[in-house]
This record gives sequence, C-alpha cells and structure tokens, in this order.
Amino acid sequence: MPPDVLTGDDGARDRALRDVDEAGLARLMAAVAESLHHQSETEDVLRGIVLAARDTIPGVEHVGVTVAHRNGRMETVAATGPLVYQVDDLQYRLHEGPCVDALVGRTVTTSEDLGREDRWPRYAPAASALGIASQLGMELFDEERTTAGLNLYASRAHAFDTATLQIARLFAVHAAHALGRRLAEQQLTEALSTRKVIGQAVGIVMERYRLSEQQAFTFLTHASHDSGTKLRLIAAQLVDDVDRRGAAAHRDRSGHGHDGGARGAGGPDGTGRIERPSS
Repeated sequence: MPPDVLTGDDGARDRALRDVDEAGLARLMAAVAESLHHQSETEDVLRGIVLAARDTIPGVEHVGVTVAHRNGRMETVAATGPLVYQVDDLQYRLHEGPCVDALVGRTVTTSEDLGREDRWPRYAPAASALGIASQLGMELFDEERTTAGLNLYASRAHAFDTATLQIARLFAVHAAHALGRRLAEQQLTEALSTRKVIGQAVGIVMERYRLSEQQAFTFLTHASHDSGTKLRLIAAQLVDDVDRRGAAAHRDRSGHGHDGGARGAGGPDGTGRIERPSS
C-alpha cells in the first residue's frame, strides 16, 4: 500500500484490508509510522493519529483519542469530526461505554451492535440514536499522570472483524510510540485548549453561514488545508476577529471610540474575512 494512503485524499483510501497478510501489514504499519513520526508538534501527531486510524483500520468511520487524568476526568484531545466529540462526551458524562471501560479496565472493549447492547443501558441507546452501531475502545498508553485511549466508531453493525482488531492493536503500538509516552501535562493542556477554540470557531461558522456542525468543521479543515495554516490558528484567528468586532460594537454603542481596526483582523485569508463556503 503506497504511503499516500495517509494523506487524506479520498482516492487514496483503500478499505479492502480484510485479507491481511504479514508482508502487507508490515508495509501498512511502516507507512503509518513514517507519517506520524514526520510530525513534530503534539497537535499534528494527535491529528495524524485519528486520520491515519480512520483511513487504515478496516471498517472504521470515526476516530477519537481520549485522555483520562488521575482525578477521573476524561477529555477528547483529537477527533475526526464533531460526532466523535458528541459520543465521547456522552460516555464521560454517563461514565459508561466502550471508551470508559477500555480505559478503566485497561482492556480492549468492543460492541458489535449498540442497538442490541445491554452492558451500557444509558449510553448504548443514546449512541445508537446518534448513528453509531459498532464501537471499539483500546488503551494507547498508561503513564503516571494520564492514560490515553483510542476510540473507533462505525455506523454499520458488525463493522469490525478480526482484521480490524489485529490492525488496531498494531496501530495503537505505533501511535503510542509516536506520542512518545512522554507527553508533558502542558502539551496535553495545549491540545485540550486547541479543541475548545476549534469548537468556538465551529459555532461561529454554523451561525454565520447556517451550516450543520459537521459542515462547519469540514469547512474549517478545508480552509486550513487550502491556506496552509494550522487548523488551530484558523480557529483562533476567527474567534479573535469575532471578539474584536464585538468589543468594537460595544464601544460604538457606549459612544467611546471607533471600530478599533476590527476590520482586517486575522481571518483565514489574512484580511479578517472568511469566505462563505460554496454550496
């Protein structure tokens, strides 16, 4: 399998991984490792992990990385889209589901059909209503202050088979190595801060252009790719622009000063503007 399978291009994604031979699996994992180790910043490594997992593990549609702190708090530090944040937060709030069990029990936890699941009486029907049918949770690493887990989701029941589990286990080893098992608490805090500002930016785009959450998230990732600017910077620029405009409007209403240069403040195109997405 060529390395460009990890670039995110739809044409490069090959889901035909059911018949896994050792040589092919070795090449696949080498491509994953090369892709992840080329990233230097924590944000990029985490983003690379979820995208590579989605594009290389059979049957997987959505991926997230969870960090569990020693005080019991769990948070999602990277995800392929808003749906992952939604179902992850649901598990944290209810304290049940494959993600929670995998981190608390230090074991791989799967559900072949959440619509027929009785282990998690509150989470399973809620996740099923959101369109999640299959789920797999597994540990990435366990350190002194934090434990990290990999969460895999699919909309189809029985989406994961033995090939899924085999590749997911090997993938987790490479992902943990890429993270270095040495992520400082400060780095994880920065990752969580990134998630928050991206969430704010998604909300702004949703309101401004009347888009769904997924459409707004996709729009921001495309803006990031097209401009060659990191997603967190795109998000931060947009949020700062809105904050400055809000402050300027408040000053105008109060009769103090002018717009303070809110126009031209740090939008994704460098002008303070974000172009409306084409329909």
